[in-house]
Amino acid sequence: MTHVRVWKFRPAEGREREFEQAYSGNGVWSRLFEQALGYQGTVLLRPCERGGWWLTLDRWDGLANFEAFEDQFGVEYRGLDAELEGVAGEEVFLGAFEE
Repeated sequence: MTHVRVWKFRPAEGREREFEQAYSGNGVWSRLFEQALGYQGTVLLRPCERGGWWLTLDRWDGLANFEAFEDQFGVEYRGLDAELEGVAGEEVFLGAFEE
């Protein structure tokens, strides 16, 4: 069963392109995730209305794969999160889901 982690973001105004480049399926987050076993990919959904929320869906083979990623790459994950804080703007973890 696929494990999906869903986040919503409202990037800082004027930084939407930078946000898209960092959080897309070939952005820096995906490149970090790709180093771990069981990562299937990321989908970035853009809002239809200006100023709306963007969504990311990160897919993993299972929760155990994501937890192993956290154990192995936690330092890098937190560092990248801090580095991109100004780009991400508002961010909310919506939850983990099974597909």
